[in-house]
Amino acid sequence: MGKKLKVGILLGGRSGEHAVSLLSAASVISAMDHDKYEIIPVGITEDGRWLAGGNPMKALQEKEIPGDCYFASLVTDPFAPGLILLDREGLSHGFLPLEAVFPVLHGPYGEDGTVQGLLELAGIPYVGAGVLSSAVGMDKAVMKILFQHRGLPVGDFLFFKSHEWARNKISLLKNIEERLGYPCFVKPANLGSSVGVSKAAVQEALVKGINEALRYDHKVIVEAFIPGREIECSVLGDEEPVSSVPGEIIPSADFYDYRAKYIDTGSRLVIPALLKPEVQEKFKAYAVEAFQAVECSGLGRIDFFYQEEEDRIYVSEINTIPGFTSISMYPKLWEASGLPYAELIDRLIQIALQRHQMKSMLLTRYSPEGHSL
Repeated sequence: MGKKLKVGILLGGRSGEHAVSLLSAASVISAMDHDKYEIIPVGITEDGRWLAGGNPMKALQEKEIPGDCYFASLVTDPFAPGLILLDREGLSHGFLPLEAVFPVLHGPYGEDGTVQGLLELAGIPYVGAGVLSSAVGMDKAVMKILFQHRGLPVGDFLFFKSHEWARNKISLLKNIEERLGYPCFVKPANLGSSVGVSKAAVQEALVKGINEALRYDHKVIVEAFIPGREIECSVLGDEEPVSSVPGEIIPSADFYDYRAKYIDTGSRLVIPALLKPEVQEKFKAYAVEAFQAVECSGLGRIDFFYQEEEDRIYVSEINTIPGFTSISMYPKLWEASGLPYAELIDRLIQIALQRHQMKSMLLTRYSPEGHSL
């Protein structure tokens, strides 16, 4: 048996999607090949403290840090990548080396480029999108602008910030009603898992939805309602990404909200989606285009709306760290495409290592000819 690769699994996080991250991370850890990897769970509390040693998952679930669990600090030294363990007094209690990291984090401070930037500074290979594409993929407004620039079909939308809402409520409401109409969807611009999302059919619900979304983010996006089927594709790769077969969500609720995704069992996933072969190929091509539009890497799940009678596809959004629970669409679509869960994780880690190796070959210093710096 060869040497095991030391892989840190980041879980939890300072985000409204903290609980979803724990579910995803538990599935990832149980599916990983324990003969191939030394798995190092690294918990992040809801107030941003890092934990390692003992059982960080249990500590986060029970919201209590046991004695065998230490605070942890990532070393931003590319020549000694890993975690320093600290006791309650802040004294060093050891060092955990890391050779790769899988950030199974959803939402802000995990999926938005912040953790990715930290891992870049530390010189640690990591699964998933880089700093730029993570940040863009988190911000639904910027993401949609890039989709439009790429020539992808996108539904109409408006976005604004909290200070604009505070100053110009009446004009913003008028603009939304005239341009988007009812019903419409209100979302925090930088959150996923349908946290803070609402559907508004009248102005009172619209105002309530905007105020609720602003509890989670300083930026809100309002989207026109697009009636149609909800289709998703999983994308995998780096320079030459490929798409899985499309799948369809048939929600039990009015829309596929947080409860429908993670709590209720009434929603159904149809994999593969019942589509004509040529339509399936169109979805797969759009998925890869959307992935490349935000310069994504590793993995991404692209969500669509499909109006079958008009044969019209709308690209909704990309998730750069999609849900990885046992019922999540991303791994299920790859299983249906012939790539089992454990092999999918292997492939993601391989892509991370290859990308890191390619990046390490780039020059990081410049000296003009004939001059020494």
